[in-house]
Amino acid sequence: MLLSGSDRLCVMYLYGKTSVKDNIVICRTVTIGAEIYFHRRSIIRMLQVYWHPSSDTHLGILSSDSVFRIFNLSMSLQQPEQEYYLQPVKFGSSTRASSICPVDFSFGGNHLWDRFSVFILFSDGSVYVLCPIIPFGSVYKREALQEIYVDAKTFGFNSTNAKAVSNINMAISWLEAIFPELSQQSAEGGDSFALKAQPYAFIDSSIVLQGPLRNFCHGEKKDTQVQDAEGQGRAVSFLYNLVSKDSVLVIAWSGGQLQIDAFADEIQPVWKAGSPPRLFVDSCDRILGIAMICESVSSHLSFPEPDSTLDRDVWMGHPPPLLRLAIVDLALPGKGGSHISMSVDPLMPERTYCFHNGGIDSVVLHFLPFSSQSDGKDGARRSPSVNPVISACHGESSSTPSLCGFLALADSFGDSWIVGVTYSRECIVLEMETWNLLLPPIVDEEKNPALEEEKQYTNSTTIISKELLSGPKVVLLPPSSPNLRSVTADSIEGRSTLHQYFKLFHENYMEYAYKVYFELQHHAPQLKKIIDNQHSRLQKAEQKLLEVEEKQEKLESRITNAVQHCNVLEERLLKLRNLPGIHKKPLSKAERDFKAELDRYNGVELDALRSSIEALDARLKRFENSQQANVLNQHTQVSGKRMNYMPAEEVSKLRSSIEKLSLVNNENTKMVKLIESALRNLEINSTQ
Repeated sequence: MLLSGSDRLCVMYLYGKTSVKDNIVICRTVTIGAEIYFHRRSIIRMLQVYWHPSSDTHLGILSSDSVFRIFNLSMSLQQPEQEYYLQPVKFGSSTRASSICPVDFSFGGNHLWDRFSVFILFSDGSVYVLCPIIPFGSVYKREALQEIYVDAKTFGFNSTNAKAVSNINMAISWLEAIFPELSQQSAEGGDSFALKAQPYAFIDSSIVLQGPLRNFCHGEKKDTQVQDAEGQGRAVSFLYNLVSKDSVLVIAWSGGQLQIDAFADEIQPVWKAGSPPRLFVDSCDRILGIAMICESVSSHLSFPEPDSTLDRDVWMGHPPPLLRLAIVDLALPGKGGSHISMSVDPLMPERTYCFHNGGIDSVVLHFLPFSSQSDGKDGARRSPSVNPVISACHGESSSTPSLCGFLALADSFGDSWIVGVTYSRECIVLEMETWNLLLPPIVDEEKNPALEEEKQYTNSTTIISKELLSGPKVVLLPPSSPNLRSVTADSIEGRSTLHQYFKLFHENYMEYAYKVYFELQHHAPQLKKIIDNQHSRLQKAEQKLLEVEEKQEKLESRITNAVQHCNVLEERLLKLRNLPGIHKKPLSKAERDFKAELDRYNGVELDALRSSIEALDARLKRFENSQQANVLNQHTQVSGKRMNYMPAEEVSKLRSSIEKLSLVNNENTKMVKLIESALRNLEINSTQ
């Protein structure tokens, strides 16, 4: 277990090197790098410490002096095995001091050259890559190494670019020197499952600090440190995450934003010729440690264009471009983003946990460039979903954190857990769901009965138009003369008036009645269909009610049986409580002390007494044999001096001491028998 603090870095060995004292387990703990980081006059601070994923004894440390060190605990606890002095060159017109202040780092994942890469984050948000870096003695799968080796050789044979061929040849030479079995297996066909890395470094070349990594957005090149850092504060945390075929980089800013990018191309190793490293060797010229200066040469390289071809850009020494996936704003209260740490769910790599002063949030990625395309999900891009897991901030003005740390775990049953620790020394354990977070929100409207019923209901309400439901239009009668009552129907004026009234009646009321009749005739089949559907639904509901009644009877019978079984169990429990062994009184303090003393005798002192008795018996037998032989004249020469005969007084003293020893032996034998009888009685009482 790695214990990192402001004034000490320790490793605690939990198994194999422990001792027990007064029921307290004492673990062996050692300090690492005390002369470098924790010296009285040292001003170097540790920024981040991680175990290497491919070794059990190597850990990487990034410090404030812009040096990345790898320690091998099996060799030395104070001197690093590898040292890399980072020297990023300013890009463009940026002259800020934040561009040379490292913040965080992360080891690469189990993907091609990513497994030999280290990603460095600087305060202005720029990300650099060191590749290849490998701990001496680390173990890797042969299949993965063979894939990298064959891919490099295949592309080297087909490439026509001299610079790409040179870089490929250096990579192949490095692989063959680190893993000599690769060339032997390709020629002879080896069958080893894993390969161990051998110490090696080029004599005249050092690793290039590749970067800063840049984004391609809508066909235009964008510098992440220029475009994204403004208005977001400073970068505070970094995370590398391998999700299927995608390498995802997450940068946390002090303003509470998460910048999520993915690699658009693969990482390749790059060396700079003419910059020899410093090697530490033993008497047999075996490399024990290396130290080198890693410079960024991005200002001298022409960056690849988005539409450039594969043969033109691969193995040319360009840093891989990035694809912007999303920018997530956590909306932290106050200065909640000053400290943000991130962790990946061990069972679902698409989910990332963010720990900050406001609590813990869960960020789930629903779209990945290569993984989504290979899975046949190359559809609309979905933005990441953010859900709060633990809220530690009560109110917007509250900025006092209540959590001091958390960890994401996975058990053997396939469940994901979060373990958090509060400042009040309390532990929080939460079980996280993983099975339904990546399901797309697809709704099949054709097969959804609820939607069908809703459609039928809406259609049934619009069978008769609103125009017919509102009734015929109100028509004002034409103006008539005041002497209309005196006009007869047979007259010309009366006939014209009646004709005008009939015409208005026909245009309004007769046409309205005809429309009503037509719509009722037209919608009669649909109304019949709806009525039949309602009758069928009613029959189904009645059938379900009958089934529920039948099940209700079965449930009642099962409940009755369960109650009877519970009564039987209670009776058995009462009988068991009446057994004589149940009412055994607990041991008193004196009995417990006596039992502890017997256990101590049985565990340690009884064996010691037996061994001492056997030794005394052996010495007594030897002395008796010597007496029976009557060897009285013994001459012993010690350091050139002659010994005299043993006087009679000393012989009498020896006899008396032997008699005392025999008495002690008898007493010890009696004590052992007494202890054994007490132990047998204790065992008999415990069984009863």
